Amino acid sequence: MEHEHHTSHENHASHDHHGGHENHPGHDHHGGASWSTAAKATLHCLTGCAIGEVLGMIIGTALGWGNGATMALAIVLAFFFGYALTLRGVLAAGLGLRSAVKVALAADTVSIVVMEIVDNGVLLLVPGAMDAHLDDALFWGALAFAFAVAFLVTTPVNKWMIGRGKGHAVVHRYH
Repeated sequence: MEHEHHTSHENHASHDHHGGHENHPGHDHHGGASWSTAAKATLHCLTGCAIGEVLGMIIGTALGWGNGATMALAIVLAFFFGYALTLRGVLAAGLGLRSAVKVALAADTVSIVVMEIVDNGVLLLVPGAMDAHLDDALFWGALAFAFAVAFLVTTPVNKWMIGRGKGHAVVHRYH
């Protein structure tokens, strides 16, 4: 039984599943993503998460809520602001609302989930952090440490996803 083998890569870039990536900054020819691209995507995610989490903690604390309710509000707002930052950019590029929401969900969900699991997990592990008040250095120090750890853990996840055309890679065509 004879098999025909493809041994030439002369027209490799013309394959449908590879088209459009040849000149895309941050991607190599084999679909990888640069650490810089991954870090920028993670920083974008971290910005939305940080806005939502801090706002949620301020609201929960101001209303006298317990740790669980405050953390739940902070997580919901982290997702809201994470998606909102992406929506803002995608809508500005001219995409309709329905399509923009789909792009934001595809671009940010995994990144936000990983970031929220890590940073809230770190906060739960730092002694006294969950009982610290907004005017306490422990609160802000633990939060900064949690965000830093979340950034370090989420960046390789984003690098892997972007390199496979997923996650923040779906947003790049709208920039």
